[in-house]
Amino acid sequence: MANTTRLIIVGGFLGAGKTTLLFNATQKLMEEGKQVGLVTNDQASELVDTSFLLRTKVNVAEVSGSCFCCNYKGFTDSLLQVKQEANADVVIAEPVGSCTDLSATLMQPLKENFNKKLVISPLSVLADPVRLTDILNGGNAGLHPSAAYIFKKQLEESDIILISKADLLKEDERDELKQKVEAAFPFATVLCISSKTGEGIQEWLKLIETTTKAGQRIVEIDYDRYAEGEAVLGWLNGSITLSGKTDWNKFVADILGRLAAKIDEMQVGVGHIKVLLENHQEFISGNITGSSKTLSIRGEVSESEKVQLTINARAEITPEKLDRLIKETLNSVSGNEIKTTIKAWKYLSPGYPKPTHRYKNVVYPGNNI
Repeated sequence: MANTTRLIIVGGFLGAGKTTLLFNATQKLMEEGKQVGLVTNDQASELVDTSFLLRTKVNVAEVSGSCFCCNYKGFTDSLLQVKQEANADVVIAEPVGSCTDLSATLMQPLKENFNKKLVISPLSVLADPVRLTDILNGGNAGLHPSAAYIFKKQLEESDIILISKADLLKEDERDELKQKVEAAFPFATVLCISSKTGEGIQEWLKLIETTTKAGQRIVEIDYDRYAEGEAVLGWLNGSITLSGKTDWNKFVADILGRLAAKIDEMQVGVGHIKVLLENHQEFISGNITGSSKTLSIRGEVSESEKVQLTINARAEITPEKLDRLIKETLNSVSGNEIKTTIKAWKYLSPGYPKPTHRYKNVVYPGNNI
C-alpha cells in the first residue's frame, strides 16, 4: 500500500488546548481538500473531546479505558479503521493528556510496523504558556511534583514544542518564552500558536506535512514517579440529559463559575475540567485548567426543554471527592427547576502504566531518516 496517509500525533498535558487545535487544524486541512480522520483517547468513555471533534463532520474513533501506549492494538485498530472509513489523507491522534513516553511506546513501534502504510509526522507537544513558564522557572505549575514530572518529560521527548494560547502573551513575552524553551530544549523546533486567532497553525501544519523525522529521542522515564503523577489525579467522565426551562448559557456559566470558586477555595491542582452542552447543532463548551482565572466559555444555545451535557474533570483530589464536588455543584445549579438524568457516569484513578511496547532505541526506517 502506498504511503498516502500521514499520521500526526499531538501530545501535551491536560488543559494545553490540544482539542481546540485539532478542531482548527482539521478545518484548515479540509479547506485544502484533504480527507481527515481523528483518534481520541481517554481512561473512560463519555469524552468531551470526541463529542466536540465530531462537529468537524469527519470520522472520529475513540480509544477509551486505557491510554494509547497501554492499548497499542486498540490504537492501531482505530487508526486503521479511521484511515479506511475516511479514505484519509491525514489522521490526527490525541493521546491522554497525562501520558508521556510516547516516543518509546508509540512512535518507534509505529515506524517499525507501519512504515509502508503511514507517513509519520514529528511528535508535536502542546504546552500552556503559564504552566510552561513556571516549569522553566523551576516550579511545578500548580501541580503535584510527580504530575509536573510528566509535563517535563512530554517536553523532553518532543520533536516540536507548540507554545499554545499565544494570544494571551504580549509580543515581548512570547519572544522571551520562546527563547527560553529553545535554550532548555535545543533539539526541538519551537513554535507559538493560537487557536483563538489562528496564529502559527498554518506554519505548524506546513512543517508537519513536509517533515518525516519523527520520534528522534527516547527519554529515561521513572515509571513509579510517572504512575504517581497520574494517580494523584481523580478522573470523572459523565453524560447527562437535562430537562426543563432555563437559560442554558447562564446554566453552564454558573456550573463552571461555582466549580472554579470551589477549586480556588480548596487550593486543588487541576488538570482540566471540561463541559460541553449540546442542543442539536448548537453548543456551549467551557474549560477550567487551573485557578478561576483560567475559566473560559465559548458558544451559545437557544431555548430548549432538553439538552445534553458531557463533563470531564481531572483534579488532584480523590475520585470520590471529585464525584461529590461535581454532583453537588450540578444539583445546586439545577435546583428544582431542572431534571437531571444520568446516561453514563464514571470516576476513577488511573492504574499503573504498562505499555504494550517500549523501545530502547530509535527506529530509522527508510521514510523516517
